[in-house]
This record gives sequence, C-alpha cells and structure tokens, in this order.
Amino acid sequence: MKMQRSLQFFSAFWRDTEGVTAIEYALLAALIAMAILGGVMAVGDSVLTMWNRVATCVASPTSCT
Repeated sequence: MKMQRSLQFFSAFWRDTEGVTAIEYALLAALIAMAILGGVMAVGDSVLTMWNRVATCVASPTSCT
C-alpha cells in the first residue's frame, strides 16, 4: 500500500508542469546575470584605470594634461 502511494506521488510529480515557468524565469535571470558579469569583467580594468586617472587629476590637477 505504501509503495503504491509512493509510485502515485512520483507519477503525479513527474506530470506536474506548474513550476516550469518559475524554473524558466530563474534560468533566464541566471543567463542575464552571467552576461552582465562577463561584460563587467571585460571592461573592468579599463574602468579602473580611468577612475585612477580621475583620482590622480583631482588630487593633483597640475599633473594632468
């Protein structure tokens, strides 16, 4: 009897499609986050260099041309 209930539960679980949309949205959000992270990592060094130059120019304006 208990085995039959377990099989019925797993059978119903396998056929259930209610959570599919949430999983699709989660996968899409993860893909977007990876794209953003990749973009930030690609331009990160140049942005850091730019802000270091800005900081240097603010601290000592005569050293900037």
